[in-house]
Amino acid sequence: MRSAKFTLAVILLFFTSISYTQSAIDTSWNGAIDIMGTKIGIGVKFTTTGKTVNAVMDIPEQGAMGLELEKVSFSNPKVHFELAASNGTAVFEGLYYGDSIGGTFVQSGINGRFSLVRGELVSGSTEIDTVEKTFNTEDVTFFNDGNTFAGTITYPKGEGKYPAVVLITGSGAQNRDEEIYGFKIFKIIAEHLANNDIAVLRYDDRGVGGSKGKSVNESTTMDFAGDVVSAVELLKTKEYVNPMAIGLLGHSEGGIVAPIVAGKTNIAYMILMAGTGVKGIDIIKEQSKLIMKSENATDDEISGYIVMLNLIYETLVKDGNIKELEEQLEKNVSDSYDKMSQEEKAAIKNKDEYIKQTAKDAIKQFSSKWMNYFLSYDPSYALEKTTVPVLMLFGGKDLQVPVGQNQKPMEDALKKAGNSNYTTRIYPDANHLFQEAGTGSPNEYPQLPKQFVPGFLDDITEWIKLQNQ
Repeated sequence: MRSAKFTLAVILLFFTSISYTQSAIDTSWNGAIDIMGTKIGIGVKFTTTGKTVNAVMDIPEQGAMGLELEKVSFSNPKVHFELAASNGTAVFEGLYYGDSIGGTFVQSGINGRFSLVRGELVSGSTEIDTVEKTFNTEDVTFFNDGNTFAGTITYPKGEGKYPAVVLITGSGAQNRDEEIYGFKIFKIIAEHLANNDIAVLRYDDRGVGGSKGKSVNESTTMDFAGDVVSAVELLKTKEYVNPMAIGLLGHSEGGIVAPIVAGKTNIAYMILMAGTGVKGIDIIKEQSKLIMKSENATDDEISGYIVMLNLIYETLVKDGNIKELEEQLEKNVSDSYDKMSQEEKAAIKNKDEYIKQTAKDAIKQFSSKWMNYFLSYDPSYALEKTTVPVLMLFGGKDLQVPVGQNQKPMEDALKKAGNSNYTTRIYPDANHLFQEAGTGSPNEYPQLPKQFVPGFLDDITEWIKLQNQ
């Protein structure tokens, strides 16, 4: 039976899905470590001999393969291992969910997170970098709301004032490259545009990399809009930037932020890369359905998970009784446990701990300041006031921001604003990161070539140039 698989699967908005299928830990896993907003792909293989658990780790991007892990232990659902390194031992503490392992690690006083899913890590770099670099770079700093931001401006060589773009990251703590499983999304975009006479500013999110201040979870989408306004003001001071030709490119949540910014300061145009047109709670429910379906969940599993999401939303956003919510979630998990097969039950050594921890994890994720704001915010309000030219880009296989759910509401909002200067482009085979995908599931992300679907970069470049003729 599989009825427990998705009961309280915590789907991390825009980047990760976690599912539950109980089986042995001894196999190959792939995923990434996330430290200060930088994601690095890793592979881990566990093997058990008698009562001893061994493991090795691969980090292809660093040319490190077959690294022996120390103090490896597995006491379901807890997973522990350590990696000795010259700059300090990295200590990993995680939880096993069957098809995934996730948790935290600390190295030399710096905290990070890691996530793994079943399967071999594709070794070797497949990132497509700019072949010829005909641009300059400038490291910059700017400020907003008590936060210090560090970023990079990539701009064309030669005299003149160029159009410019501020890049706005998606949800979660992102570095200036918006690097996901080694795919440096914003770096590739910035260098391509700079090679085509367009300046680009990208920066580390709050509390990430060189930026200092509040963490993203302590902030809201509206707070991020203020950060972008400050970034726009910085660009206006640069001698190589045309201050009347500054636009925005927002990916995912960045596509929600951009229209808010347009209502706060003058911008020339905006590109919404997998932007949304409905409330966050609706996004989460729809992406949950699609991702679970791609992982062969039953209709009953999907409907049960949506009921759980509604329960959490109604309680946390509308100030309901948290204790009653936790009790109800524990009951749901317990009921699911009772329906598990004997093999699934055997993999859970401590039923009570499993039930309580699963319920607490779900509540914790949905309790952050950022999540509470995101769930209720309707991005159509800002779009209804957007009159600058807009380019909307969607992936036909995007399971996290589905085109079918968001395209029409966004277009309708722009029409309500009286804005007829918008263009919509759909890349049929693209996922949420605009890579050519099979199913579009986030589980594919670590395995795919680190490059955009054909024509994606050229389409953006040509559209920006068209706005500046």
